Amino acid sequence: MNINRNILTLDEFTIQELRNFPAATGELSSLLRDMGLAAKRVNVEVNKAGLVDILGDYGTTNVQGEEVKKLDVYANNQFVGALKHGISCAGIGSEELDDVVIFDDPVSNNSKYVCLFDPLDGSSNIDVNVSIGTIFSVYRRVSERGKPCTKEDFLQQGNKQVAAGYVIYGSSTMFVYATKRGVNGFTLDPQIGEFCLSHPGIKCPEKGKIYSVNHGNFFQYEQGVKEYITACQKKTKADGGPYTQRYIGSMVADVHRNLIKGGIFTYPGTIDKPKGKLRLMYECNPFAYIVEKAGGKATNGKQRILDIQPTELHQRTPLFIGSNKMMEELETYLEEK
Repeated sequence: MNINRNILTLDEFTIQELRNFPAATGELSSLLRDMGLAAKRVNVEVNKAGLVDILGDYGTTNVQGEEVKKLDVYANNQFVGALKHGISCAGIGSEELDDVVIFDDPVSNNSKYVCLFDPLDGSSNIDVNVSIGTIFSVYRRVSERGKPCTKEDFLQQGNKQVAAGYVIYGSSTMFVYATKRGVNGFTLDPQIGEFCLSHPGIKCPEKGKIYSVNHGNFFQYEQGVKEYITACQKKTKADGGPYTQRYIGSMVADVHRNLIKGGIFTYPGTIDKPKGKLRLMYECNPFAYIVEKAGGKATNGKQRILDIQPTELHQRTPLFIGSNKMMEELETYLEEK
């Protein structure tokens, strides 16, 4: 088997990036590699989920009141385990757990970072073989190092993130992460079991022709949102259209597609759920950080997502995220109403 040595693996890339910062300790690079390891383990189970007793409900509900899928539990355990056994994480917050988990041991207490994640986003699609994913974000802790981390380390604004990323388990498995230096994507090569750099320096197109929204909730949305959706439907070639609606129902898949091709993803609040459904800490903040670093925008309809001060771990928020020009057009409809 011939291996192209011109292509960097995730490990090689993070080490190469580390060389640009002689004073860096390497903890962030180590944490990202731990996430990549857990993702590879989850990928194996995702790919054979139809062959083993790992599909279906686990029999409990998570803190969100949602049915927990068996693969959710497996994925959560893999990410918690990988970070706990590493040297770079002081504690974690998971969409599947009621509270944070503090790794109270001498090595973890001296770690710089905490990590929040949704171990398996889009899990309602597990049983029907639709793309699902993992979303994560990394914060530099604000508590004193040498002691256990605290809840305040997790309840930071999204603009305090030092890294964020996602893994999409689809026709191929991709690991995409962002730091202040930009956004890079790695595709899993099953022959060697490594994530290889496939999408360097990802930039979100300023404008696209895809809008993603749950149209079934149309009459539940506020007037400005409804008018924007209607405008998208009426786009012609003369004003940059026509637009295409694409909505998978798996946020990782929808935002990933729009990040690469250009587009806008909307998950507004509704009459029944004015705060929306998506979690600020586990879904919205990480994707807002990634998309902004790629040149896009993300808001809750009133303010920048990354400027929201969280008050609770499982806080929800409406989300509008995507290509810069499309977001600017959307904002004119929201401002008018």
